[in-house]
Amino acid sequence: MSKFIKEFTKGLWKDLPPFRLVLGLCPTLAVTKTADNGLGMGLAVIFVLTLSNFMVSLVRTSIPAKVRIACFIVIAASLVVAVELLMQAYAYPLYTQLGIFVPLIVVNCIILGRAEAFASKNPIHLAVADGLGMGIGFTLSLTFLGALRELLGSGTLFGAQITAEWFKPFGFMVEAPGAFVGLGLVLGGMNYFTNWQRRKQGKAAIDGPTHDCKTCGMCQGLGGK
Repeated sequence: MSKFIKEFTKGLWKDLPPFRLVLGLCPTLAVTKTADNGLGMGLAVIFVLTLSNFMVSLVRTSIPAKVRIACFIVIAASLVVAVELLMQAYAYPLYTQLGIFVPLIVVNCIILGRAEAFASKNPIHLAVADGLGMGIGFTLSLTFLGALRELLGSGTLFGAQITAEWFKPFGFMVEAPGAFVGLGLVLGGMNYFTNWQRRKQGKAAIDGPTHDCKTCGMCQGLGGK
């Protein structure tokens, strides 16, 4: 159980996909104009990532190594089609807001990366824990960034006006440049908090990123060095 919890919780802070592993930045930047969009995209990714990890782990010993990537993509594509149909049936306004980025979940590097680097090498319960934790971390990241951009750019939160009348929104925050500004603010805040924690514990501050290609493991799984 302790390993299950460890694999689940790593995606909530230590290996937070868009802010720590720098994965899935395309939807992170593109759909986070509002908190609603971020939450909706995140929930779709949770569904696909968790079930994808489950199915990959389930058939990992049956898939030939030469076609494993193709099989992983087929599994992800099938789940994305299911998500599209569910959103069209029960959340059509959100589906129209997210647009092309719903089918693009198929090629989201988080989905394929976790399938190759983790689910294909671990038992089902750990693969599910990894997928669920990474998915929730991704959802929290998108929702927070979307809330930040919506609040600063429109003065609203989940569509409700919460700022004072004298507040003048920064309109560019809900445009493309605002996505990069918001991402930079979040990354800067996380790095500051991490270094503050390390100094409090008597450790040296981290000057650069804590993750790089060597810690990802995906290239090694694909045959790279």
